[in-house]
Amino acid sequence: MVKLKNYNVAVKYFVLFLTFTASVSCGPKKIYVSRIEGKEIGITDKNAEDQKIADFIKPYKESIDKDLNTVLAYAPQTLDKNGQWQSPMGNLFADVVMAKGNPVFERREKKSMDIVLLNHGGIRSIIPKGDVTTRTAFEIMPFENSLVVIAMKGDAIMDMIRYIITEKKPHPLAGMTFTITKNNEPTAIMIQGKSLELEKTYFVGTNDYLSNGGDNMVFFKKGTAKYDLDYKLRNILIDYFKEVDTIPLITDVRITVEK
Repeated sequence: MVKLKNYNVAVKYFVLFLTFTASVSCGPKKIYVSRIEGKEIGITDKNAEDQKIADFIKPYKESIDKDLNTVLAYAPQTLDKNGQWQSPMGNLFADVVMAKGNPVFERREKKSMDIVLLNHGGIRSIIPKGDVTTRTAFEIMPFENSLVVIAMKGDAIMDMIRYIITEKKPHPLAGMTFTITKNNEPTAIMIQGKSLELEKTYFVGTNDYLSNGGDNMVFFKKGTAKYDLDYKLRNILIDYFKEVDTIPLITDVRITVEK
């Protein structure tokens, strides 16, 4: 005959054992990386799927290449953005933005731009000697930046000039000239051929990125009004290239330094 007391004790310990085992097995487990493997998967034309994709996009690629390779003008010399206070590319770019953007601004707002200031880093390529194509414009300006005009008082223009002096980069500049003294201060500031007036409102063309303080051009945030012309800088270049036969070399001095 089974002793009931001993049986109950055995059952009790068995239940405790099962409970302990379950709690251990259900607890969080630490997982460790024991091995990392990699495999190179080649993408080649030998792959039938790749060839199908290539065949599918071929007509689109050919059409785009045809448009990008369209010759728009000719450059008798290479233009780049190298320089101390200004550069051939910077001068051209700023002048083109002024020339092409002003008619749009005048038509929309009955106002004219006084100054154009862009950023040296925004120019991403050169204009090589030879044929200038649509692709050239995309290489120079691959971004989707648009032309914006900011209304700025003369004191904000002074901040802009001090920024240029501090940066010591050939930022594209048009419509304004000035001299840097031996004390690193601006003097002889001329805007559209007239001396700077601190209380006057000037209209400065730039791109949408810089107008929001990009590249630390925080002086644009002092603007009293902003006008977005919905005109991409790349399209400005393309439209300019279409209008001229030969790209000029613009070497007039916009920033001078006292000796």
